[in-house]
Amino acid sequence: MTNATSTVTRKDAAARPDSVVTPERFSQGMTSFGQWMDAIEKNKENFQRHYDEFQPAAEDVAELKGLVEANGVKALVLGEDWCPDVWRGLPVVAKLAEQSGMELRAFLRDQNKDIMAEFLKDGEFESIPTIVLYDRDHRYLGHWIERADQANAEMGPLREIMAGKERDTPEWTEARAQYTAKTWELAEGWRQAEVKELLALLHEALD
Repeated sequence: MTNATSTVTRKDAAARPDSVVTPERFSQGMTSFGQWMDAIEKNKENFQRHYDEFQPAAEDVAELKGLVEANGVKALVLGEDWCPDVWRGLPVVAKLAEQSGMELRAFLRDQNKDIMAEFLKDGEFESIPTIVLYDRDHRYLGHWIERADQANAEMGPLREIMAGKERDTPEWTEARAQYTAKTWELAEGWRQAEVKELLALLHEALD
């Protein structure tokens, strides 16, 4: 998680020949939302709430399912349990995988810094979640970082709620509660925007 803008990245059709994400390494990741929940220690209620509240549109699931069947699309996701962007973003890709048949592998970022190093935001930031997409031959298709553009645009005004508040004061506590409540109000739009950006990335790579 950083305060920079989101990144949707397409590189070459083939992954780097020296990538640490070999098919064998990919296979070592957690395969489901349930495994992820068993592995983390913090904020399980936030992950679960995002997972429960998110329902992808039927047409988006069908579109992704078609890409999975035609190209063997699969996804790797890096995250940590302390990051609000991961609370929101990881359940989206997990539920998409469940409903479309897409293979998913989830990794804890801080235990897999060598993977993270290949997908740094702006070549510098270890931003999460990072979702990396491959085809059935393990060819790299592209990756998505952190949050949707819609979320970045709408977070700007939200940050004004916290502006000038001294941490751990009553004013800060009240402002933080307002900020959190507002992010939950906007979360569904951000989740759906993530789906659209992932689908657009796949079409750019595969069409």
